[in-house]
Amino acid sequence: MKSSFHSTLLLCLSMLALTACGGKDKDQGPPQRPPPVVGVLRAQPQNSPLTKALVGRLSAYRSADVRARVPGVLLSRDYEEGTDVRKGQLLFQIDPAPLKAALDATLASLAQAQATLTNNKIAARRARQLAPKGYISKSDLDSAEAAERTAAAAVQAARAKVQSARINLGYASVRSPISGRAGQQQVTEGALVGNGSATLLTTVDQINPLYVNFTISAASMEQMQQAQSRGGVTLAQANQASVQITLPDGSAYAENGLVDFSSSTVDPATGSVNLRAKIANPKYRLLPGMYVNVKASLGEQHKVFLIPQQALLRDTGGAYVLVVGHDGKVARKNVDASDMRADRWVITAGLQPGDQVVISGVQKVKPGATARTVPWRPDTPAAAPSTPAPHAAPRAK
Repeated sequence: MKSSFHSTLLLCLSMLALTACGGKDKDQGPPQRPPPVVGVLRAQPQNSPLTKALVGRLSAYRSADVRARVPGVLLSRDYEEGTDVRKGQLLFQIDPAPLKAALDATLASLAQAQATLTNNKIAARRARQLAPKGYISKSDLDSAEAAERTAAAAVQAARAKVQSARINLGYASVRSPISGRAGQQQVTEGALVGNGSATLLTTVDQINPLYVNFTISAASMEQMQQAQSRGGVTLAQANQASVQITLPDGSAYAENGLVDFSSSTVDPATGSVNLRAKIANPKYRLLPGMYVNVKASLGEQHKVFLIPQQALLRDTGGAYVLVVGHDGKVARKNVDASDMRADRWVITAGLQPGDQVVISGVQKVKPGATARTVPWRPDTPAAAPSTPAPHAAPRAK
C-alpha cells in the first residue's frame, strides 16, 4: 500500500515537471531571424561632366547653288558629277557668241562717245579763246562748255556698259564659287538657261568640316542656368563645349566636335534652343542630312553623387533610394536624378556625404526595418542571409 502511494506521488511529480518545462518553451516563442545583409556604398560628392544625350542632323559647312547668271544655251558640262572641285574651276559653258557681240557693240558705242567728246573739247577750247575778244556771245560759250560736259558723261556711261558686257561674257563660263563636292547636273546641254531667272545648274557642298545641328529644351537650359547660379554647375563657353557623335550603325565617330553657335532665342514651335557644332570629316565618312546621336559635354556639375542604376527606385512620390543609418535602420530618401553617366545616376539633391546607400539587396528591406551592411562591390552581390535551423522538438526523458 505504501509502495503504491510512493509510485503515484512520483508520477504526479514527473507530470508537473514536464508541464513546467513545456510552459517555459512556450513562453520563449518562435526563434527570430537575423537581419538581412545588404551591400551599401557610402555616398561621396564629386564633380561630373554635364552631358546631354540628344539627336542631331548633319549639314554642309558651306553650300553654294551654281546658277546661270546670263541667258544663253548651255553648251557643255566640264566636271564629273559627285567629285571634288576647286574654287574657280570651270563647271559649265554657256554659248558666249551673243554676249561677245553685245560687248563689241558697247565698245563701238564707247569709241563713238570718245570721238564726240574730243570734238566738243576742241569746240569748247576755241569758244573760251574767242569769248574774251567778243567774237562770240556768252551764251555760245556756255553752250560749247555744256556740250563738252555732256560728251564726257556719255563716255563714262559707255565705259560702264562695256564693263557690264565684259562681266556678262565672263558669266558664260560658269565656275565653282567654293571648293567642295559638286552635285548632280540639273540641266542638260542644249537647254536655254538664265532666261528671266537664274537657272539652277548644280550645287557644291563643302563637307569637311561638317555642322552638327541639335536642340536642347528650354527647360533643361533653365535648370542648368539655375544650377550655375547656385554654384552647382559650370557651363562651358561656346568654343569649349564638345560633342561626340554615334553613327546610325552604333559605332562611335573618331572625331569630336566643338559647339560654335547657340541661339539666343527659343523656337516657339518646339520650345527648344538651337545649337550647332563643327566636326572634322577628313575621310568623308559623314554626309549632310544624316541623323546621328549626339553626346554633348556642356560643362561640369559640382558636388553630385554617382549612384549605381539598380539603387534608384521610383514610385508615385518620385525617385528615391534606401539608406542604412548608424543604428542599422533602413530609411527612404527622396532624390533628384535626371541624368545618367554610363550605368550610374547623377544625384543632384537628397543625399548627404557619408550616407550608406543600399545597392544590392534592395528587395530584401523596407523603410523602418533593420539591416546588416557589407561594402558593395560591382562584381560581388550582397551575402545571402543565413537561414536559422529549425529547433528540434524536446524529447521526453
